[in-house]
Amino acid sequence: MLPLSDGIPARRFPIVTLSIIVANFAVWLFYELPHLRSAIFHASFYPCTVNNSCHGPESWGVSWITSMFLHGSWDHILGNMLFLAVFGKNVEDAFGPIRYLLFYFAGGFVATITQTAMTLLFGTTAEAHVPNLGASGAIAAVLGAYFILYPNSTVRGLVVIFPVQLSAWFFLGAWFLYQLIEANFGTFGSAANGGGVVWVPRTRFGPCRPGLVRRRCLDSCSR
Repeated sequence: MLPLSDGIPARRFPIVTLSIIVANFAVWLFYELPHLRSAIFHASFYPCTVNNSCHGPESWGVSWITSMFLHGSWDHILGNMLFLAVFGKNVEDAFGPIRYLLFYFAGGFVATITQTAMTLLFGTTAEAHVPNLGASGAIAAVLGAYFILYPNSTVRGLVVIFPVQLSAWFFLGAWFLYQLIEANFGTFGSAANGGGVVWVPRTRFGPCRPGLVRRRCLDSCSR
């Protein structure tokens, strides 16, 4: 289901939510699209940089932030930004702009650290070299906050072409359950795709499978 509205008008202009969306599209259009593979190689987060088993293009203290503004495809960024636009405005209303911005980045950081811990503890060396990217961890935190703040709201959206209305607790509960199921199958798989609203907590970028980007990832991170 694609959410289109939650029926709750924002009390103030959602300047932070809009700014995050604009920043993500600006990075996608002007930085990633012209040289997608090179951009992903240089600005993604690599779990292996945390335990110093590799040296990525940027330190992990920088790349956890830059990777939050990267996406792997049009459907990846459109899905993420749609969910943020629908649900983020009301969370920003409840938190206020500054606390909301801090919460957004904290959600992204926790998602990155969680994914990294799972990969380093239970994954293989090769999986620790796969670039991670996407805003999904931060957006998942926003959705979780919305779930707590507005459980009785009604989400209006589309299933294929059919309009539907669902309670927020049902819609978001089903979404989180779906993410957990998907993460079970894709947490460590380098074949995890980058489409749609991506798996919690992070996207492990699929195009690093074949070709030049994979060679550059492994060559750089093995040094």
